Amino acid sequence: MAPKNFSIYVRPLVTLLYKPTVLFRLCPKMDFSVLHLLGLYLVIEPFFVAAAQTANISLGSSLTASDNSLSWQSPSGAFAFGFRGIGDQELFLLAIWYDKIPEKTLVWYANGDNPAPIGSKVELTKDGHFRLTGPRGEEIWPQSVISGVAYAAMLDTGNFVLANQNSVPLWQSFKNPIDTILPTQVLEIGEKLSSRQTASNYSKGKFQLQFKPAGTLELYLIALPTEQAYSAYYKSNTSDAADKMNSGNQLVFNESGHINVVLRNGNIVTLTNKTASPPRDYYYRATLDYDGLFTLYAYPKNGSGTSWSSLWSIPENICFDSTGNEGGGPCGYNSYCKLDANTRPICECLPGFSALDPEYKLRGCKQHRMHSCELGDSKPQDVYVMHELPNTFWPSSSNYEELQPLNEDDCSRFCLDDCNCVVAVIKAGTCWKKKLPLSNGRQDWNEYGKALIKLPKSDAFESPASRDSNTEKKDQKTVILVGALLLGSSVFLNFLFVAAIALLVFYTYRKTHRVITSTSSIMEANLRAFTYKELEEATDGFREEVGRGAFGTVYKGIISSLSSTNYVAIKKLDKVAQQGEKEFKTEASAIAKTHHKNLVRLLGLCDEGANKLLVYEFMRNGTLASYLFGISRPDWNKRIQIAFGIARGLMYLHDECSTQIIHCDIKPQNILLDDSFTARISDFGLAKLLLSDQTLTHTVIRGTRGYVAPEWFRNTPVTAKVDVYSYGVMLLEIICCRRSLEMEKENEEEVILTDWVYDCYKHRRLNKVIEDDEEAGNDMKRLERLVMVAIWCIQEDPSLRPTMKKVTQMLEGVVDVSVPPSPSLFSSIC
Repeated sequence: MAPKNFSIYVRPLVTLLYKPTVLFRLCPKMDFSVLHLLGLYLVIEPFFVAAAQTANISLGSSLTASDNSLSWQSPSGAFAFGFRGIGDQELFLLAIWYDKIPEKTLVWYANGDNPAPIGSKVELTKDGHFRLTGPRGEEIWPQSVISGVAYAAMLDTGNFVLANQNSVPLWQSFKNPIDTILPTQVLEIGEKLSSRQTASNYSKGKFQLQFKPAGTLELYLIALPTEQAYSAYYKSNTSDAADKMNSGNQLVFNESGHINVVLRNGNIVTLTNKTASPPRDYYYRATLDYDGLFTLYAYPKNGSGTSWSSLWSIPENICFDSTGNEGGGPCGYNSYCKLDANTRPICECLPGFSALDPEYKLRGCKQHRMHSCELGDSKPQDVYVMHELPNTFWPSSSNYEELQPLNEDDCSRFCLDDCNCVVAVIKAGTCWKKKLPLSNGRQDWNEYGKALIKLPKSDAFESPASRDSNTEKKDQKTVILVGALLLGSSVFLNFLFVAAIALLVFYTYRKTHRVITSTSSIMEANLRAFTYKELEEATDGFREEVGRGAFGTVYKGIISSLSSTNYVAIKKLDKVAQQGEKEFKTEASAIAKTHHKNLVRLLGLCDEGANKLLVYEFMRNGTLASYLFGISRPDWNKRIQIAFGIARGLMYLHDECSTQIIHCDIKPQNILLDDSFTARISDFGLAKLLLSDQTLTHTVIRGTRGYVAPEWFRNTPVTAKVDVYSYGVMLLEIICCRRSLEMEKENEEEVILTDWVYDCYKHRRLNKVIEDDEEAGNDMKRLERLVMVAIWCIQEDPSLRPTMKKVTQMLEGVVDVSVPPSPSLFSSIC
């Protein structure tokens, strides 16, 4: 066994192993080859295992799979090894999991294709054998039969080790990974991860990650069950054919939460662009998820979190990056892939198709009815109909004819008349006819192709509203028929019955007509009028709340039509009887007239009595607040582009609308980010409309603490300069990645962001406001310009504040930024 306190001597060697550049810097003239490092690894690894382990699992120990089975824990209790139940089928996985968090997230498991039944046992026998057996003693995981074991250890790194009497590892989970790696874990050349099938099905999935002999980290699809590998949809830029020493040798997940490729020459290429801060306060894992993304996750150790936060993932867009002609793609054959709000892939079937396996949608889709070329005397247009699927495309593998130049109508007609054509895609004047199976389909709003799907008319689907309408009509017919039969014996009663039905229909028509007229009176643009029932169905009973404000709650919904299915944000106003009624009219009329890339677009509304709802386009990347104030610091250049976009959006509202709009509640929670992280100003619920000849107004105090301009409290006229003030506060938040008010700050002088930043600017200590933001620190000239613009915006005197037009010009460098005065009477903090 290793001597006492041996870790004191081993730790420096481990540092050299995981950070070989340190070795090169210490001894630059020595020729440290890969063999030197591997030799060092082989020498120290057995001792490191012995030194790290403090609570051995002795011979004769065992665990049995049951609902209340015990586990073998690591010394700190962070990890546990044992059986975890899956589903409600009395099946268990032999696994390792994070034991101090409520989710008990699995980081390793055995035999996912064949879970252990209840009563199974894992044991370390007295004669040194380690095995997993079923309830009748049969071996259910052949790889588990390991002999010569002296003890086992569950380490605080998450590594489960079986060692011999000399503390040499015979087997360890770090060298047999499944879908997850942990800090301090290393993937050598040839080692790989395999995804599971779904979140709850641990059978082998269709994605793999491998560190290839060429020195690259690659993600690729496989064919099941043969595991034939298809072309990679991600490949790290860590291979150099001209100089092999400049190619990757190991993938290292370090203790700080970064994933690095260590090159053969000792240099390090960092793949991850962010980590949690400070790293020591978080648990980490990197998992090849069942949807094909390799994701770095973090979870706070103090228990303040409720779920794992995603810090980084590759690839950025699996739908677009998986472009090979082999296999069915991420979503399988006859489907298409699109990204959800968190840039995770969603798999959808084409109209007229359904999932092969509803529980495993990545398998692909099947056609409801095969097309026939034998139509008899019927014409194709009598039997089939073409449905549009915008922004959707499939690569060339399924093409069998290309026609150009051609317009959409002709493309649709040619496919309709061709019995072999199932789908046609029209893009930039070119028409591609396609046959089944379709592979690697994708849908994205940056994809300008339009798919035209040929469906049997009997398969053409209806919207939920039309289905309900048809059902109601059938019910009405049934009622009338039954009534006629019951009352057929009396002509007089029949007459009364018909008259009553006529009155009921007339009343229903008038009521519906009033609703439609009311909605139409509000719409001043091309907006869609929704019924309350439609929006209730779209949100699954207003189930998924994504935001809450002073006047209403926002829910995520799905609006389906014959041509597409889109996510939307539905704002349900809950104070319509009071100020909310006025807010609804204001917001609907104002937003309907606005068209700018930095504003959230209003798609439709519902106005049915007390039910007032607004339907917006859904922003996949959430709010600026969650982006700025999350675990990791966002990219500096992205933050600056977001600030510029907000300024342009406000300039449009103030100066370029036919009716000037003052937002009155500019803050990070009201800025949304679209797929490309473009800033979109949302929530005009507090907007005050000014007539073109009216520049000043008195109104009640609006806005949010920390962002409200001083004139709100002085009973003085309010102008668009209140938005300029709020923008200045928010610009400082974007620069510093912190909130405008942080009462928990140890240094009370840093509590109010605006005062602190101004004093740091005045004393030329702007480096303090960006702390360890290396990107901003390398861009001090632009940082100073942005801070100066923000200080001009937060002047207490509204007349000193620039307009948003001038703010935009100063940000973009069109005009110079003069030295700003003190925004208030307070100073001298830094």
